Amino acid sequence: MLNLLWLQSGGCGGCSMSLLNAESPDVLTLFENAGINLLWHPSLSEATGDECIAMLEGILAGDIILDILCIEGSMMTGPMGTGKFHILGGTGKPMIEWVKALADIARYTVAVGSCAAYGGITAAGANDTDATGLQFDGEMAGGLLGKDFTSQSGDQVVNIAGCPVHPDWVTETLMSIALGEHNDEQLDKFGRPRMYADHLVHHGCSRNEFYEYKASAVDMGDRGCMMENMGCKGTQAHADCNSRPWNGQGSCTNGGYPCINCTAPEFEEPGHSFCQTPKIAGIPVGLPTDMPKAWFVALAQLSKAATPERLKKNAIAEQLIYPPTIHKRKG
Repeated sequence: MLNLLWLQSGGCGGCSMSLLNAESPDVLTLFENAGINLLWHPSLSEATGDECIAMLEGILAGDIILDILCIEGSMMTGPMGTGKFHILGGTGKPMIEWVKALADIARYTVAVGSCAAYGGITAAGANDTDATGLQFDGEMAGGLLGKDFTSQSGDQVVNIAGCPVHPDWVTETLMSIALGEHNDEQLDKFGRPRMYADHLVHHGCSRNEFYEYKASAVDMGDRGCMMENMGCKGTQAHADCNSRPWNGQGSCTNGGYPCINCTAPEFEEPGHSFCQTPKIAGIPVGLPTDMPKAWFVALAQLSKAATPERLKKNAIAEQLIYPPTIHKRKG
């Protein structure tokens, strides 16, 4: 059995809530089947207060083996590097000190969610709490543990990024560790498991037909593609949300909302509204990552010219108004 400890720091607890939606089997049954013993979780465990502190001290003393350390939420290092914005209740000791000490002896260290991975929402704006990720501070390697940190296994921190994470991303990563199959080669440049990060949200999107013909939505509820006008980053976001639907059928784009690229570092600071697509000369700044920009611009014009009548009728019916600067015919 592998011992797993789950701690929460600066965050909303949304990744734990998402994890509880794991299906076929549920997360506790999956842990049991995978040979994972959940030492403690702040929402799922009965132990509190002195019992929990004794367990943590037992781990640091070497009396309890720590195989997997999961951290949810950002590391709040303020004020002035003391970490005293977050004291672990009943210990008088900043959470960042507990995390550093536990990470040093854990066989594997896992950041669950974009806050733990990169700082996330907690680090947005002025970042008054000096929030950071475990091994990244936004896009920059470093974070609380430092860019050269490795767990006892010799592996870097596993960043299961997402806001929140898909439950399968967590369970499949933990199962890979439990089976002895995990190594750094399975992670991308931002430490994300490639089993989901090698995909794009664009893959499997139910709006791809509109994307192909550049039939673009303008307002919430429109049936068109949301990339050109509504800020959707599905063609750039590394995740499999549409090929691995949430709760069997859901995703942001299926629900009519643009993808905000929540698996990426610094997604929380786009510099504009999440529902706005910045453009230069009428061309979106953030273009798809799966083709050269020149190709995209050329193909976009051809696609719009070749849009089938049925899509045009859908566009009219749904009041999908193409931007005049791009779609208006001359003469």
